[in-house]
Amino acid sequence: MSFVQHYLEEAQQVTAQLNTAAIERVVDELAAVRDRGGRLFILGVGGSAANASNAVNDFRKICGLEAYAPTDNVSELTARTNDEGWATVLAEWLKGSRLGPKDGVLVFSVGGGDVEKNVSPNLVAAIQLAKRVGASILGIVGRDGGYTAREATACVIVPTVNPEHVTPHAEAFQAVVWHLFVSHPKLKVHRTKWEGTR
Repeated sequence: MSFVQHYLEEAQQVTAQLNTAAIERVVDELAAVRDRGGRLFILGVGGSAANASNAVNDFRKICGLEAYAPTDNVSELTARTNDEGWATVLAEWLKGSRLGPKDGVLVFSVGGGDVEKNVSPNLVAAIQLAKRVGASILGIVGRDGGYTAREATACVIVPTVNPEHVTPHAEAFQAVVWHLFVSHPKLKVHRTKWEGTR
């Protein structure tokens, strides 16, 4: 079997093993955030930051959900990183946005954060803040989900089918799953362009 065939077979395995009940729980929580007039803050670093930016567009445009990603403001992100440090940059941004109990935090991450291993400590600090203020904590994460999966209100873990491809599968399936969210009838309120074009 070629590498291409093997990789695509892995993607099929990931799809087959996704926990549909966990996906439905996140959808319900996202709908609840919108229903109570809350905002959605989507957090991610690296490739997950790019996914967060794309997802913000979809949640706003398709679902009518007020959404933001801290990493979209590179000036504030780099100023806070330079002046305060990487570990607190997301939590401090959320404080500046007055994160509250009506809001939701959606984490995109491969590892989900782990302070002891010094993996995405900024996500851990942001989740701790969200817990303190009573915001919903949601996630799409890889491997075992780390701190995000342990502390989340609802979380989708992208199954590991090959330890050599944890990162590409986790980041790719963040996109698959959030597109499922914004297409879900409990969340979608606006028709997308190409589905309405004949």
